[in-house]
Amino acid sequence: MTFAKKTLTASIAIAAAMAVSTANADISDGEVRIGYLADMSGTYRDLAGPGGQTALEMAVADFGGSVNGAPIVVFSADDRNSADVGANTVREWIDQRNVDMVAGLVASSVTIAVTRVLEENNGLGIVSGSAASSVTNEHCTPNHVHWVYDTYPLANGTARAVVEQGGDSWFLLTADYAFGHALEADVIKVVEENGGEIVGNVRHPFPTSDFSSYILQAQGSGAQIVGLANAGSDTVNAITTASQFGLTQSGQQLAGLLVFLNDIHALGLDATQNLLLTTGWYWDMDDESREWAERYYEQVGRMPTMVQAGIYSSTMHYLKAVEAAGTDDPETVRAKMAEEPINDFFARNGRIREDGRMVHDMYLAQVKKPEASTGEWDLYEILSTIPAEEAYRPLSESQCKLVQN
Repeated sequence: MTFAKKTLTASIAIAAAMAVSTANADISDGEVRIGYLADMSGTYRDLAGPGGQTALEMAVADFGGSVNGAPIVVFSADDRNSADVGANTVREWIDQRNVDMVAGLVASSVTIAVTRVLEENNGLGIVSGSAASSVTNEHCTPNHVHWVYDTYPLANGTARAVVEQGGDSWFLLTADYAFGHALEADVIKVVEENGGEIVGNVRHPFPTSDFSSYILQAQGSGAQIVGLANAGSDTVNAITTASQFGLTQSGQQLAGLLVFLNDIHALGLDATQNLLLTTGWYWDMDDESREWAERYYEQVGRMPTMVQAGIYSSTMHYLKAVEAAGTDDPETVRAKMAEEPINDFFARNGRIREDGRMVHDMYLAQVKKPEASTGEWDLYEILSTIPAEEAYRPLSESQCKLVQN
């Protein structure tokens, strides 16, 4: 090699090293640090939990394990569905570990507490598991994004469809915390606007194992529809108890207002057939969804819920934004995330609005009859698409401080 060639090679190597160094200079601590916070052992374990962490780690691996030369590091913790535990965990992550982004976030009470901490400390969170529409309404902040779904399209999809089919008298069984209250309010609005009536409601502690007295109240109400404004094992226990008490056999119908794939799998098609539900994603929607879901299944042994798929999608979008912005600064990254549309295996026609809500197409689904299912996880039939701009609360009705009405 000639002196000139050696000099050129050395110059290229130095330039490359300087480029990496420059890229890393805007990445705090030289690492992109993600904290995964979720219920890892309780009511919401199966809909997010350890499977959600696997989905996040799949995104990190698929991205290549680093951003502009900076390694991606993942921390995780069990929030035990406690707002205090969640808030204290995130405060420690920010103060002691310099975590750049908090992912997961399932119980709405935990999410609301955590997003306050993120706002106070200029952090960033991506909410994938919480349902309360208030997360990007009265509880919005410039420091978080709400990804997968919320109570507004759940009510707009399922409750509207049930009323249109003639189910116009309702009794609501509601989880007594932020998520349940938000879903209850959204359902009441949709039912009444479409000519239906709420004849009664009862709120149960979160979580609850004994639903006997609540199901008896629902039976005594005489309502055509018993709406379950709860989730996770609460929904499973309520449906199981309703079956034991012969609620549906006596002519009343259950409406699961937030039902996950793992719930239907656990209960079986005999108990859940024909149930209407609204979902943000289903593993068997198309080739792209199936390809990712099958990779996930190879690692977990279960098909993913919409939350677990959404955690992968949101993590990839975040990492792409950090790469494009050349920094992990929360304000810069959130702005970059909002600039780019989201069209991947999870979201169709997705975009992040100024209130932090990621709007995307939602789907009205019906649980298959046992004889129509071709396999263990062949559980839904997608009946219709709810377009992104129709699915979510319009900004004209927003109470978010970030929205200029």
